[in-house]
Amino acid sequence: MITIGVVCRIDKTENNDVYVFNKKLCDYLILENVRIIPLINYDISLLKLCDGFILPGGDYETIDFLVIKYAYEFDLSLLGICMGMQSLGKYFNGNLELVDNHYSKSDYHFVNIDSSSKIFKILNRSKIKVNSRHKYKLSNTDLKTSAYSQDNVIEAIEVPNKKYIIGVQWHPESMISYDIVSKQLLDSFIESCKGE
Repeated sequence: MITIGVVCRIDKTENNDVYVFNKKLCDYLILENVRIIPLINYDISLLKLCDGFILPGGDYETIDFLVIKYAYEFDLSLLGICMGMQSLGKYFNGNLELVDNHYSKSDYHFVNIDSSSKIFKILNRSKIKVNSRHKYKLSNTDLKTSAYSQDNVIEAIEVPNKKYIIGVQWHPESMISYDIVSKQLLDSFIESCKGE
């Protein structure tokens, strides 16, 4: 059984004193027989137990950068989703901007995938349909940009010289029950954590 550290996000409806998980993401991990460690603050003893990490969507937490630094240093698998991708890009000298397009309200749209990217090798597709519900977008980063939306928003990034440090702007966990591409992406992360 592998262990995945999942960064918790503050539930803004509970006066900032309740941390939450994304249910669909946790349901998927449980079905894959994954042990989940909730990460609320930086605890090196907990990080050492993990085979990989997920930075989910939500609002940014300072622990994001610490987990990214740890995963990068020890070449552990990391998947950033929505704000998690933005944190990854920002850690590598990126900047965020408020979204001003129509992809911010759970719309579906197409993204084009770079054929030289890890995501292309995982999905074997140059164009996929994704969901979107983000308030910010990554305007630049030192990381390799793996995918763009049709209006040039960065949709996926990766660290080329590590085994699996990938960020995606969309929410594959929300589409996994009906979208094979989302399942392929999440499955590839689990396989990487297993060392496969």
